[in-house]
Amino acid sequence: MGSAKKSSAARKARIEEMRRAEQARERRARILTIGASVVIVGALVVGGVFLVRSQKDDSDSAASDKSSGKFVTGKDGVKKWEGTLARNHVTKSVSYPVTPPVGGDHHPVWMNCNGDVYTKEINNTNAVHSMEHGAVWVTYNSKADKKDVDALAAKVKKTPYTLMSPVEGQKDPIMLSAWGHQRTVKGADDPAVDKFFAKFVQGQQTPEPGAACTNGLAQ
Repeated sequence: MGSAKKSSAARKARIEEMRRAEQARERRARILTIGASVVIVGALVVGGVFLVRSQKDDSDSAASDKSSGKFVTGKDGVKKWEGTLARNHVTKSVSYPVTPPVGGDHHPVWMNCNGDVYTKEINNTNAVHSMEHGAVWVTYNSKADKKDVDALAAKVKKTPYTLMSPVEGQKDPIMLSAWGHQRTVKGADDPAVDKFFAKFVQGQQTPEPGAACTNGLAQ
């Protein structure tokens, strides 16, 4: 009888010891889990801050265009870029040497240029990509006559591989740009408009002839 009681007491003691050991392991596991969670959350927060800062840097800072050269004006009044025009894809804004730009580093996505008329300013980097595809970019500022703007918009709408938008920072009321080429025109009825379109819409200056002017970016 006494032996049985001793055996039962010993068994209870072992069970209690096992329970205490299990509880200790559970406490250690909880501590480790909490610690790991804190580390992970901290890493996510730091990573998120870094990502936000990186995206902010991409949107706020401007890259210098790698192009070099200058305009040379021909007898026909068209200015041709003599030098090199970079063609790298960048996600930052680009500081171009001329306004509107006629080439250089540009955004990976082009601006739709299948006769698209935009009533608000567009990003230069997207428009430059459109010109790389052979588009002519018609631009105007607030000094342009509304009749000329409307007439040019009608012409652009029926001409594939063209686009039009306001560029308030340009020096002349109405300007035409293609990859590496640019000129000022007096108005929509200026004969130079048709000549420029005929020569530069998908012209020989096009770095990527036949590339799409649709499925890009729309305003």
